[in-house]
Amino acid sequence: MGANKSGGCGLLVLVVVGALLGVGYYKSKHDSSAAPPSGADTGGGSGRYVALGDSYTSAPRTGKQAGSPAGCARSDNNYPHLVSAKLKPAKFVDVSCGGATTEDLTDAQSTRNGSNPPQFDSVTADTTLVTLGIGGNDVGFISLAQTCVTSHQSASPCKDRLTAGGKDELADRISETAKKVGTALDQIHKKAPKARVVVVGYPTVLPDGDGCWPVLPLGSGDVAYLRDALGKLNDALSEQAKSHDAGFADTAEPSKGHDVCANSDVKWVEGLVPTSSAAALHPNARGEAGMAGVVESVLGVH
Repeated sequence: MGANKSGGCGLLVLVVVGALLGVGYYKSKHDSSAAPPSGADTGGGSGRYVALGDSYTSAPRTGKQAGSPAGCARSDNNYPHLVSAKLKPAKFVDVSCGGATTEDLTDAQSTRNGSNPPQFDSVTADTTLVTLGIGGNDVGFISLAQTCVTSHQSASPCKDRLTAGGKDELADRISETAKKVGTALDQIHKKAPKARVVVVGYPTVLPDGDGCWPVLPLGSGDVAYLRDALGKLNDALSEQAKSHDAGFADTAEPSKGHDVCANSDVKWVEGLVPTSSAAALHPNARGEAGMAGVVESVLGVH
């Protein structure tokens, strides 16, 4: 998530903060992980595992470039690759791509360096496992970046704008995104009726409290608002998984205390200035390994 699908450039602060918001920041209230219904076996040299998702799945710059197009910024040590290494299926396909929305599951996605075919093209009748990490970009946080940056620690320009008139615009967008994810899950089951499906949530990015302004240039009011609003997104993903015969990997709970404001030796998600090779405001190798561990636990892999 987070990357502009067309690869356009803009003012640095807007791009950076846009990426921050576009990844779908939230804080889960509880561990809502759940195993998927039983299905065909995957692992030990059998089965076909397909990974779908955005940049929190593709994991820009955490490892070596994997697959094409290069514009998807897909790394060879992202959580799908780590899960596959543990499972050892007969076939593994990772088509995740930075900037992807649910639309890119069924349509080709243009990147700044090549076009990614519709991700669903890789979901075939013989697929036995699908992981899906998507939804944050559908909410459209990148377009809100310029209204969220503030030089005042206690300000809340985004909350003020998005809740004006007593209506919460983010809540409406999250509701619409949830429906799209539900539809996507139905399509996956139709294309791969034997597959076990797991929706993978996003790790904790914003800390408890007021944040770490000015390192993170969001006022305390917006930190709280975005944390709560995007907690609803995480809950919505969990609910859609439950109601559409899929498991849910809650990566927010185990990553608490590993957010962008944490020390470099414990954080799962990089800050504005990365302390590792990973992209700013995206999971680092530690974070991808942590996310893989949650998925493996949900699948009963030890």
